[in-house]
Amino acid sequence: MYKRILLKISGEALAGENKVGINSKAVGEICDRIKVVSEKKIELAIVVGGGNFWRGRDGHEMDRVTSDYIGMLATVMNALAVKDALESRGVCAVVETAIDMNTIAESYTKRNSEKYLKEGKVVIFAAGTGHPYFSTDTCAALRAVEINAEAILVAKTIDGIYSADPKIDSSAVKYDNISYEDILKKNLKAMDSTSTAICMENNMPLVVFSIFEPDNIIKVVNGENIGTIVK
Repeated sequence: MYKRILLKISGEALAGENKVGINSKAVGEICDRIKVVSEKKIELAIVVGGGNFWRGRDGHEMDRVTSDYIGMLATVMNALAVKDALESRGVCAVVETAIDMNTIAESYTKRNSEKYLKEGKVVIFAAGTGHPYFSTDTCAALRAVEINAEAILVAKTIDGIYSADPKIDSSAVKYDNISYEDILKKNLKAMDSTSTAICMENNMPLVVFSIFEPDNIIKVVNGENIGTIVK
């Protein structure tokens, strides 16, 4: 269905049952499915969140800029864990960071990213956009547009976009399809408003689905109607 996609994985998904930190079993299950996608000759980029280590709200008594940089470092740790798990499965992967840290990863450039994707390597984007006040959702939208991805696949801890938080409101209704305009009008929390606007302005399709069923990654790539489709 796709030739080039960007997969956004929440940090919590990498924590598995532990809820915090990195759970090797959870990472392994996700990377098993990523390997299947890679073997379909689909060019795949990944953005990982850092919520299993740090969230901006965790540092509410801290300077916002400092807190955001801590969050960026959390995504680098997650990216390295995913890279290691992929390589142990025979999948060639590269980590590119928005902040220079050449000892452990390459610095992001559009040219190198597209070169690696064409070579069949999985490219993992870390450290967000490299700037505070922007989330990894914004990073995913920005990188997807920059590398000319055909869609963003968002693997979350819930199975789609709802009218309210289904973990809090039992009457919340799930959307099978929705527009970016409606997400903004209804103030839905699928992604932050900046990333939503980037996707809307660039006609970037988005599919939101549950990561707790790792096979969903393969199902979405195969064109099965699961989760929520945003256009």
